[in-house]
Amino acid sequence: MFELAFKRNKILVMQLTGILFLIFLFGMGCKKSSNQPEAPVDTGSAEFWLSDPTLNMKFVEQYTGIETGRVDDYQSITVDPGVAYQKMDGFGFALTGGSALHIHNMSAANRNNLLSELFNYMDAEPMVSLQSNIGISYLRVSIGASDLDEYVFSYDDLPTGQTDVNMEQFTLEEDRKHVIPVLLEILQINPDIKIMASPWSPPVWMKTNRNSVGGSLKPEYYDAYAKYFVKYIQEMANEGITIDAITIQNEPLHPGNNPSLLMHADEQAAFIKNSLGPAFKNAGLQTKIIIYDHNADRPDYPIAILDDPEANPYVDGSAFHLYGGDINDLSSVHDAHPDKNLYFTEQWIGAPGNFAGDLKWHVRQLIIGASRNWCKTVIEWNLAANENQDPHTPGGCTQCLGAVTISGDMITRNPAYYIIAHASKFVRPGSLRISSTTTEDLPNVAFKTPDDRVVVIVLNNGNSEESFNILIDDKAINSSLSAGAVGTYVWQPGI
Repeated sequence: MFELAFKRNKILVMQLTGILFLIFLFGMGCKKSSNQPEAPVDTGSAEFWLSDPTLNMKFVEQYTGIETGRVDDYQSITVDPGVAYQKMDGFGFALTGGSALHIHNMSAANRNNLLSELFNYMDAEPMVSLQSNIGISYLRVSIGASDLDEYVFSYDDLPTGQTDVNMEQFTLEEDRKHVIPVLLEILQINPDIKIMASPWSPPVWMKTNRNSVGGSLKPEYYDAYAKYFVKYIQEMANEGITIDAITIQNEPLHPGNNPSLLMHADEQAAFIKNSLGPAFKNAGLQTKIIIYDHNADRPDYPIAILDDPEANPYVDGSAFHLYGGDINDLSSVHDAHPDKNLYFTEQWIGAPGNFAGDLKWHVRQLIIGASRNWCKTVIEWNLAANENQDPHTPGGCTQCLGAVTISGDMITRNPAYYIIAHASKFVRPGSLRISSTTTEDLPNVAFKTPDDRVVVIVLNNGNSEESFNILIDDKAINSSLSAGAVGTYVWQPGI
C-alpha cells in the first residue's frame, strides 16, 4: 500500500512538473513575441562597447544589450558597405611638448604601461581585442614650440639682427629633450603610426614684428622658411621618425596666441607655389602639404588656395578645427575640390571637463560629424597635461585638459581619452567610411576595416532611451542606448 501511494505521488509530481514547464515555455513565448526579434538572424561574432554617463560607464565592453535580428517597431540604421567614401588615416591626439615632458618624466615601467595602453591595438585574430588599450593611430606634433610648451622656441633662434637663410644653425635640440624620446618609444609599440607636424610660428627673425606673437612672414624669407621645413623633415628622419604630413601654419587667422603667425590665404598660396612646393620636390620629400588648419567658418580660405592652379598640385588637402563654424561646411571644400583630402586636426576640452557634455558634443561633431564630412583624421587637443594644466607659454592655453592627467606616475583618464577610444580601437588606418542612414536622435558613422569588419558608432542624441536596429545586407542586430550614451558596434556579418 505504501508502494502504491508512492507511485501515485510520483506520477502526480511528474504531471505537475510538466504543466509548470509548459506554462514557463508559454510565458517565454509571449515575452519573445513582444520584446524580442521576430526572426533572429545569425550576425556572427559581435562586440558592443558602451559609454553611458547615466551609469558612469566609460568605454566598457558589454556582454548584454545587443541581440541578433530586427525588431519592426525600432528605428533602423541601414549600413551599405557597397557605398564607400574616404579612406581613414586614423584617430588620435596632439603630442605637445608638455605632453611629452610629463610622459618622459614617468618611471620607465609606468611610462611603458601607459604608452602600451594608448598605442597598442588589436591582436591579429579577428574579434579578439586587447582589453586595456585604445589603439591611437595618428599624432600631431608641433614644429618648434606650441602654446603648450614650457617656453617659446624655434629650431633656429638667433641673436637680434642675425639671420640664417641656409639653416646652418638649425637644431632639434629642444625636441631631443622629451618629444623625440617619447616618439621613438611610441614607434616601438606601433611602427605604423602616422605623424603630422604643424608650426605655431617661424623663427622670429623671419617675421615682420620680430615677435613670437602675431606678425607675418616676410616674403624675402619664404625660401628660407621652406628650407626650415625641409630641414625639419630630414632631421626627424635621421632620428628615425617619419613625418607623414605638415600643415603650413596652425590657426593662420589667430595671431593672438603665443606663439602664432598671421598668414592670409593669398600669402599661404604664394609661399606654397613659389617656395615650399618646389623645395619639397627638389628634396624628393614625400611628406604631404596640408593647408589652412583653422576653423570651419572659413571654407573660402582653403578653396582659394586650391583654386590657384600653381599652388594646387603641391597640396594634399585641408585641415580644420571647430572653434567656429559648422562641421557640415567642411563638405563644401570637398565638393569644390573632390580630389583633395580633408583632415580634422584640433579640438580642445576645457578643464575640469564634463564627461556627459563633452562625450555627446565631441562624438556628434567630430567622431561622427567630421568623419561624415570627409575627414581622414580626428585629432583631439591634447594628449597629456598635469593636474594644473601645465605647462603652457605665457599667454598660452591655461585650461586645456589633456586626454590623460599625469601627476608623477599617477594617471587620470579624461573625456577625450574615451571619445577617441570609441573610434581608434577598431577603426584602424585604411578603414573606409561607408554609407549609413542617420537621424537627428541617432547620429552615427560606419566603417569597413581592412580585415572586413563593420564598425558602427552610434550616439543617442535625444532625451530618452532609444532602441534601434543596425541592418547590413541580410543581417541585423538590435540594441538600446540611454540618452547621451555612445555605442561602438563591431562585427563581421556572415561569420
